[in-house]
Amino acid sequence: MVFTFRDKDSFSTILIKYFSFRNETKSLDPLIEILHRIRKVHFTEVLNFLRENEEVTENFGYYIRNLFEGKPFNLSLTEANILSENAFYPELKKRLLDTFLPSVENEETIWYLVDTVSVRPKADLEFFRNLKKEDLDEVFRLLKIDRMILKPSVKNELLFSLNILAWRIIGNAMDVQVVNMAPEYRKFDNPFLAMQNEIDLLNQSYKENPEFLLTSKDVNYKQIKVYLKQCLEFVALAFKNSSKYGISGKINQSLLKIRQQLERMTDILSVMIFDKEEDVLTNSKRLFFKILEYKSHKNNLRELFSDSTTLKSHLITNHTAETGSHYIASTTKDYLMMFWRASGGGIIVGALCVLKLLYGYIPGSDFSHAFLYAFNYAMGFIMIFLMNYTLATKQPAMTAATMAKVLSEGENTQKNYTDFAHLVSKLFRTQFIAFMGNVLLAFPIALAIIYGIDVLFAQNFAAEKSTKLLTDLDPFESKAIFHACIAGFFLFISGIISGNVGNSSVFYHIPKRIEKNPFLNYFFGKSASKGLSDYYAKNWAGIISNFWFGIFLGITGPVGLFFGLDLDIRHITFASGNFALGLYGTDFSVTAKTFWISFVTVFLIGFFNFAVSFGLSMILAFRSRKVNFGEVKEIYREIVRYFLKNPLRFFLPIRSNLDNSAKEMVDNTVVTKPEDQ
Repeated sequence: MVFTFRDKDSFSTILIKYFSFRNETKSLDPLIEILHRIRKVHFTEVLNFLRENEEVTENFGYYIRNLFEGKPFNLSLTEANILSENAFYPELKKRLLDTFLPSVENEETIWYLVDTVSVRPKADLEFFRNLKKEDLDEVFRLLKIDRMILKPSVKNELLFSLNILAWRIIGNAMDVQVVNMAPEYRKFDNPFLAMQNEIDLLNQSYKENPEFLLTSKDVNYKQIKVYLKQCLEFVALAFKNSSKYGISGKINQSLLKIRQQLERMTDILSVMIFDKEEDVLTNSKRLFFKILEYKSHKNNLRELFSDSTTLKSHLITNHTAETGSHYIASTTKDYLMMFWRASGGGIIVGALCVLKLLYGYIPGSDFSHAFLYAFNYAMGFIMIFLMNYTLATKQPAMTAATMAKVLSEGENTQKNYTDFAHLVSKLFRTQFIAFMGNVLLAFPIALAIIYGIDVLFAQNFAAEKSTKLLTDLDPFESKAIFHACIAGFFLFISGIISGNVGNSSVFYHIPKRIEKNPFLNYFFGKSASKGLSDYYAKNWAGIISNFWFGIFLGITGPVGLFFGLDLDIRHITFASGNFALGLYGTDFSVTAKTFWISFVTVFLIGFFNFAVSFGLSMILAFRSRKVNFGEVKEIYREIVRYFLKNPLRFFLPIRSNLDNSAKEMVDNTVVTKPEDQ
């Protein structure tokens, strides 16, 4: 032999050890050892050895062909990297279990072979993909594995996989809830059933002639391709209609599964087409890579989260955006109206600050105080919402979704970025005037109420807690900024709750059910039922969102005490009211340093409330529009450029010729409201 060995454990040594003679073994150990060595040498060495040692190469090729002979691989095509559960959490649980404790597979399958030989399927896939095409082609030819795809047993496995996927697709697609997602297709023949009929004809062709080869000119193949396209269009339309009809997690998962299976059928068909001689080698390599690719992604959690949450985030932001458009002031009239609405919110929050102070004097456990604080916040926020007032920091969670609507799900243009930057300026000035309205009213109202209580009961209830109230407004003596971020996170969560409740309301047709409810119509009449339905459609998502926001804010402090953690919340409007109570409790006898630190911290708290809630909401909104990281950087650059050119627009309602175009883009993408369903 002319090949020079480098060391006793080299690739060539292993081949000679096992394949200097015809080896009938079906043990996987030789293949595992050889693949381990291949990764450590330059592939040219592998090719040189195989070219120069024909007998060893022939025996090695025989071993591989013998190893794969008779082993079914339909599981690798029909199971790997395809959702197996009809809900997100069961699928997540299954993938986590399979990741840490892989399931025990049948040893007589390709699934088991790949799992055993390739302990790092992603790395192996990358290794083979990085090889030169000519080198991989030559290896396939030298080992004579390129023509295995023409064997009747392999063609039968491919056909069987195609049938399995088609049967499963029909089972999911015929679900009444899935069918209802695309009512437009009721006018047409069902493409899923038509596709199965064509596959049955294909089965017949292979049954009658085991040597049958499918070509791209075959009528049967063309029809299957047409129906596959129609089925994918059905799924796309169902996803698109989710903005109109809402969607449940189960239906989302079912549609994802159908789409994955349709795409897998397309992949399988692609390796069954032989138009020319070169297709034999091409399809052999394609099948090899596809099996490795599917197996390497079978327990991929990132893809599961990505696929399962993108649509939900789109729906949540869409339904939240229905409210968000009312939180952006475009004209001077809107600007002043926002100030008055924020002032109303400031009045209520000023009263809530005093109530919370008084609740603190009621003896009881941390749990009882958590209940009182949560009740105080929740009822106050619901009052603000129902009275059409505004809590400033509730805006970002709502408006982020509206703003993202100027971005497309495909390529965005410079105009998209400019329109987005313009909307940011409108949001910022709206947030600025809302801050002013909240803060300027919360401070004097809290001061007036505590003064009235002092006069009425001859007791300064703020005196005992004044030191803590002012210390909480000192970022150097407390975690005021961190606590402001916690409040911002809860603002973001409340926005998600609002969007999710809106989506559920649409999906389950709750307003229509209320309107048509026989009991309500019989005892209260159609008019009352319609009124209740309209009220629910308009207010329920906001009520639930504000209720839970209040619960989150109320229980954070007591829960932190219970666990011995320094957890609490800081909200700009409450910080303003607490600042007033702290000053009154000390009879306004504070140092200038304490006063100015507390004053500045109130607005710092507002900034971090805004930054966290808006930032998280924008991430969700960008995700729903499939905006990539590169686009995000360009968007932020455009915002900075826009600010430098038009700084006053971030504080005052100065008109711009962009107002109409941005408004049109938002209006054109507004989803159908629940009451219109």
